[in-house]
Amino acid sequence: MLMLKMGFRWFGASDDPISLQNIRQIPGTTQVVGALYDVPVGDVWPLESIKQLKKEVEANGLHLEVIESVNIHDDIKAGKPTRDEYIANYQQTIRNLASCGVKVICYNFMPIFDWLRTDLAEKLPDGSYAMAYDHQQVDSDPEEMLRSVQNGANNYVLPGWEPERLAQLKQLFMAYSDIDADKLRQNLKYFLEAIIPVCEECDVKMAMHPDDPPVSLFGLPRIYKNREDMVKIEKMVDSPYNGFTICTGSLGENPANDVPAILREFIAQDRVPFVHARNIKFVNTEGDFHESAHLSTEGSLDMYDIMKALYDSKYTGYVRPDHGRDIWGEVGRPGYGLYDRALGITYLSGIWEALVKDHIK
Repeated sequence: MLMLKMGFRWFGASDDPISLQNIRQIPGTTQVVGALYDVPVGDVWPLESIKQLKKEVEANGLHLEVIESVNIHDDIKAGKPTRDEYIANYQQTIRNLASCGVKVICYNFMPIFDWLRTDLAEKLPDGSYAMAYDHQQVDSDPEEMLRSVQNGANNYVLPGWEPERLAQLKQLFMAYSDIDADKLRQNLKYFLEAIIPVCEECDVKMAMHPDDPPVSLFGLPRIYKNREDMVKIEKMVDSPYNGFTICTGSLGENPANDVPAILREFIAQDRVPFVHARNIKFVNTEGDFHESAHLSTEGSLDMYDIMKALYDSKYTGYVRPDHGRDIWGEVGRPGYGLYDRALGITYLSGIWEALVKDHIK
């Protein structure tokens, strides 16, 4: 019987109000998707710290086989002379993670912004709160954005950003001033050519996350927005270790992306070690959206079709829910509460059970 490896993202005991015991109690959940959040971007992840995280997770009856994320230093993305030093550190981090049983590393190659929302707590008609994106609020002027962020305004939301990185925002824009999509792709290819042989040696698959949203922001290039971009990336290094995280919400933010078809195509090529199964709700024809409950009836994506694409493709890799609403009075890290993501797992698992039993019949 086909089984998914269902996971739940966890931000660590010191920075996440959700406990590992809470996660263990979600039916069907076997994996913790974790990371070391106290290691500066570009540094080697210490082996002893990884071992400690693994020990903590396994003590609660769970597994640590997917890391999200080992972030990539901007010098690598921008192709700076110092990139080889940071790539060497990344290679060693891969080796250290592999020695602790990690099988997949989720990462992204987005310049400056990992992902962007214009509101972290938009109130929905049912009284819940969700992250939202409004194109009109995203000013095209980096200088105005910089002032807004530094003044603490909510015009721009930069989740997970380190304070020191925010302080360097102007310098970061300067670093990318001559980087277009072709150059960014060249820099990704340079990075992949260096690390994929290490991944093959260590049996760790890289899973690149889509751009979110999948459009250019502030004039910065985006290179993982759709199927065509994915084809270019997989050709950079022809190896199943050069793979993708298929985030259904991120790709689905562009209605032109046929997410089930993308899943079928790239799973067949053994390029999808990790899936973020989540939904979004479009609020107008301009593409503005907010995060939604995972149910197809609550969002704009057909989650049954998405899960059927996984089943039809005989997918047995790692899956996790993502970007839940804040419900039932829960407060904490926006998008990463316990309740709605737990409901998401239950819903996705129910679809999967129905697909399995229909096939048996």
